[in-house]
Amino acid sequence: MITEFDLREAIAECEGVKHPTASTCLKLAAYYTILKQMQGADAEPEKITPVRYSYETRDEVQYSSSEFSQIVKEKGINKCFPVIDEIIGVLGILSPGTYQNALQKLRNV
Repeated sequence: MITEFDLREAIAECEGVKHPTASTCLKLAAYYTILKQMQGADAEPEKITPVRYSYETRDEVQYSSSEFSQIVKEKGINKCFPVIDEIIGVLGILSPGTYQNALQKLRNV
């Protein structure tokens, strides 16, 4: 049998996820629904502060002192990404092994 303590612990775990997925959100909704049912219809609803997620606030970019990093910092990743994407595409043609290694490093980040 699930206790209120277990549910609150599961809710805290889901709310603590830095990059929530759809699965995390579904679990959280289910946990709150079960908790509400356990508490009964007369229980005062818990106030929930809405959280907004966006690309800009999800990850804080750690810039190094390299020339490349400083240009990206100055111009912004949204302006630089198309150039980086083009360079990576050329790398895939000129050096497929290096290209695959770079993609593998990105997958493992």
